[in-house]
Amino acid sequence: MDNEKFKVLLVEDDTNFGQVLKNYLELNDFVVELARDGILGLAAFRREKYDICLLDVMMPNMDGFTLAEEIRNVDPDIPLFFLSAKSMKEDILNGYKLGADDYITKPFDSEVLLHKIKAILKRNQELQEKQHSQVEFTVGRYQFNSKLRTLQFDGNDPQTLSPKENELLLMLCEYKNDLLPRDAALKRIWGSDTYFNGRSMDVYIAKLRKYLKEDSTVEIVNIHGNGFRLVVPE
Repeated sequence: MDNEKFKVLLVEDDTNFGQVLKNYLELNDFVVELARDGILGLAAFRREKYDICLLDVMMPNMDGFTLAEEIRNVDPDIPLFFLSAKSMKEDILNGYKLGADDYITKPFDSEVLLHKIKAILKRNQELQEKQHSQVEFTVGRYQFNSKLRTLQFDGNDPQTLSPKENELLLMLCEYKNDLLPRDAALKRIWGSDTYFNGRSMDVYIAKLRKYLKEDSTVEIVNIHGNGFRLVVPE
């Protein structure tokens, strides 16, 4: 973490406060983009890739809660902090319901915020490294390489998977012979567990079943209402 500069999206309509916090984080080796309202913040998020978002709640044009929903639709996993003068229990609960990793009420100690940011980025980095440490999987008579997005049967020409097919098969392999929760797959790959995203995932499950049909010992089982299970003989 010491050799890598993480990128922060700070969305704050208070010009003075926003600039002071931006300068403080930059002094601590973060790259910070400051957006003055929710609409500009959303445009920045869609334009660039960030490691964490810090959102004010009360902003013109688009409030922080609405912005958080839009961000979560694009990336359900990015760390997200609310920075707000609103300290009502209902507001704080609303923030966490929207998937916030923390809700920090103003005024706050910048050093405490810094340590919280570093802690969650370190946790996510370790989790990501653990999740993606294995890229090659044996699935019955198939070889699956999630880095190359290839599925190969008995040494034949490999099938190239689409990004969503690849990510879904990767999750099934990570949960091999166990339940892959439906909502976990939807949130990680599609961004939210809506009805329409669910129907889309069912189409991709059907495609993966077709790709795996050459080996009758391999099966993707639908666990009704809960998710899927990739059954592979040990």
